[in-house]
Amino acid sequence: MVQLSSSPGRVSSIFSLIKQALRGEELDFTTGSIRRSVILLAIPMMLEMIMESVFALVDLYFVGHLHNSSYAIQTVGLTESVLTVIYSLAIGISMAATAVVSRRIGEKNPEAATKAGMQAILIAGAVTLVLSVLGVVFATEILLLMGASAASAQMGSPFMQLMMGSSLFIMLLFLINGIFRGAGNAAIAMKSLWVANVANIILCPIFINGWGPVPAFGLTGAAMATTLGRGLGVAYQIYHLAKGNSSLQVRLQHFLPDFTQMKALAQIAAPAVLQFVIASCSWIFLAKLVATTGGDHGSAGYQTALRLLMFFILPAWGLSNAAATLVGQNLGAQKLDRAEQAVRKTAKYNVIFMALVTVISLAGAEFLASFFTNDPQVQEVAVLAIRVMSVDYVFYGIGMVLINAFNGAGDTWTPTWVNLGGFWLFQIPLAYVLATTFALGPLGVFIAIPVAETAITLVSIVLFKRGKWKTKQV
Repeated sequence: MVQLSSSPGRVSSIFSLIKQALRGEELDFTTGSIRRSVILLAIPMMLEMIMESVFALVDLYFVGHLHNSSYAIQTVGLTESVLTVIYSLAIGISMAATAVVSRRIGEKNPEAATKAGMQAILIAGAVTLVLSVLGVVFATEILLLMGASAASAQMGSPFMQLMMGSSLFIMLLFLINGIFRGAGNAAIAMKSLWVANVANIILCPIFINGWGPVPAFGLTGAAMATTLGRGLGVAYQIYHLAKGNSSLQVRLQHFLPDFTQMKALAQIAAPAVLQFVIASCSWIFLAKLVATTGGDHGSAGYQTALRLLMFFILPAWGLSNAAATLVGQNLGAQKLDRAEQAVRKTAKYNVIFMALVTVISLAGAEFLASFFTNDPQVQEVAVLAIRVMSVDYVFYGIGMVLINAFNGAGDTWTPTWVNLGGFWLFQIPLAYVLATTFALGPLGVFIAIPVAETAITLVSIVLFKRGKWKTKQV
């Protein structure tokens, strides 16, 4: 990166770097300044994840001001908890696509990169179809199983059905963006989320509250707006894939099933999916534990805090995605030391970002909670959850970078085992004991979350230093 000595020159260089990051150029990240590479990837990736987190917050804001808002907030939160299974599949398959695409790009083989990406889309489409049908048919039963009251389940079933039925859009948004990131073009991924979110923000109040000839659909209107927004985002992605003005030159023959390629992708994707399913199932259990020990208000407060947590965590996840692309491309170019340096540099920036987020969360908990709900009982729980869970944000930031580094190298089994131990063998039992045996209720769950995340991060640091991930072949 250019050394900036004068103030005017420094400002000019910063703006030039930001403009380059937002333009959407595909660059070779196997040479040049590592700091510059991280920044060029991190800016659009962070903005992309901010846009993804805005989806849930926009829905939460508008439904939080409906009549019987505690029911509506609980429904949105529990549905999002169930959708984390879809997110897990989407992230897992996109991780495999990013790992293979970035490795092939690093090897200077864009044809193989394009084919791998399209084969991943075929796999994702088949898996999502099955889950969508199950979600639509058993929506009410799923909400009841999650701990919702009968009233919440009855009110929220149409919302759940529409969100689960349109889960292909969620899958494709994550997956195609993973393909673009692997190719080194994070800006297109970012812009697809901009398109989706602008549509959602405009349509949410219209469909929820009604406007002109459009009737008020209430809670279901939030799902309608989100579905249409995500659909437009996917259309934007497909347009750029078909445009053919990048290293990814998509042709119809790339969609012909290649079972050898699919098997190779599945071998990487299966543990990647499993690692996120392990984490999401833990979150589902925690949501149910809060609902059963804290009632509707406790559940709504926790879901409010969780949505705020995700709003801050997802940009950090976006920044850490830079590590996945840099690791994949540099391992493909046989530059192992550069791959490791990229991870360390990305972790440093994520620590700085998460430290800032910690201060904001601790100082502004009351304001943040009151912005999304008028119910004082819900606000009280949300404030407590925000403050307890935010004390460990710095460790979250380091852990995310290491997880993405492993996945970017194609070593998806390492974080899978780490998640299994950290979430199922530690976090869930700890939360249960604190919430029930020690009668702390929801507070016990809130405490278990940062404790477990710290343990996961410490284990990941040890495994990263051992360096096995550098030898992974994909």
